[in-house]
Amino acid sequence: MKPLVAAAMLIGVSGCATTPAPGSSARSCDASRTQSLVGQAATSEVAAQAQRLSGAGMVRWLQPRQIITMEFRADRLNLVLDARNRIESIRCG
Repeated sequence: MKPLVAAAMLIGVSGCATTPAPGSSARSCDASRTQSLVGQAATSEVAAQAQRLSGAGMVRWLQPRQIITMEFRADRLNLVLDARNRIESIRCG
């Protein structure tokens, strides 16, 4: 096999590797422990409690109709808000 072809194949395969994103932690998120917070007002205290309960490394607030990135992060807790700025749902990713 020609060296250039072999190098191209390695580059293509390396894009399929499942390594953590730079800066991500080894933590994982369990949103099932946070469901009692649904309906609460969006405050920093509630975010801290949700993060602690879920074991997530980070929290992301999602506003109605907000454009968001779709990459999955196992260490991220998403707090989805309604129009009244209350937590509508909680999920990991």
